[in-house]
Amino acid sequence: MKPCLRLSSVIGLVVSLTACQILESAGTAPAISRDRCEADGDFVFIPAEPFVSGSDRVERDFAYRISAEASADSPGEVAKTEQRLRDRKWFDREADRQQRTAADLPSFCLSRNLVTNEDYLAFVQATGHRTPGISAQDYQEQGFLVHPYSEVKPFLWRGDRYPEGEGQHPVVLVSYEDAEAFATWHGEQDGATYRLPTAPEWEKAARGTDGRYFPWGNDWQPEATNSASSGLWHTSAIASFPLSRSPYGVEDMAGNVFEYTSTLRSRGEDTVAVMKGCSWDDLPGFCRAAYRHTRPIDSRHILFGFRLVKVAASQGEQE
Repeated sequence: MKPCLRLSSVIGLVVSLTACQILESAGTAPAISRDRCEADGDFVFIPAEPFVSGSDRVERDFAYRISAEASADSPGEVAKTEQRLRDRKWFDREADRQQRTAADLPSFCLSRNLVTNEDYLAFVQATGHRTPGISAQDYQEQGFLVHPYSEVKPFLWRGDRYPEGEGQHPVVLVSYEDAEAFATWHGEQDGATYRLPTAPEWEKAARGTDGRYFPWGNDWQPEATNSASSGLWHTSAIASFPLSRSPYGVEDMAGNVFEYTSTLRSRGEDTVAVMKGCSWDDLPGFCRAAYRHTRPIDSRHILFGFRLVKVAASQGEQE
């Protein structure tokens, strides 16, 4: 399946968002109140209220500049590095900045944390679903090989065992379909209904109502998130970077892993999912809430994870 994109990333893969038909998975107003949403502390209620989405030229220029400053080999190379980034048009395809009304997006109930290896293990053991992973051949065929397969191996599960000591790290090497299967199973456990967030829901939850670039504000802070600037070069345990907590209290809304959303794009028979956030190997500009890129829905990568929206409460929670 050829995706509606030009492959790119921090070392060379950029997504083309043109000539794609948007298949927006519509978010519906949750059948739960704030109290029901936040009853167990695992979910955060995001109210319907005016907010800002997208980016303008000022923000995109800023993204190119801070990315160049973070990746240039020397201060004298910043301008040349910035021009190389601009030539790849990494940030030029973002949606235009606009003021949205409360009517544009209903309230919703978003999980405070990313789905972890420990969470996913319970799903695998209960259903027999495949464990997170990918073969060298399948990985090669995906095409976006920023990381060689040797760097994938530390993330591979051994049987039904996730990497040692990483139970609270976000699960990776799962596809869009795997994430949806987890959501369905999770609902069967408690009688509630779950789904992936839409891209607009994710962006609003990450940046709040004032249009800030990052969860913490408009200034880049290298210590604020698990990105290339942190030097970890691996996933980190959820909620390890308090500054990446959004204004609503949602954790890891910059860094750690890119996240699948339920917003799909189509070009002919090809379907790709819009990804939001940034990962542990990304430059600063990618960690803005306005940034977006796409990947085929069957992709499995060490940079991709997910979280859930709770659409309806269980029978026992209904008001």
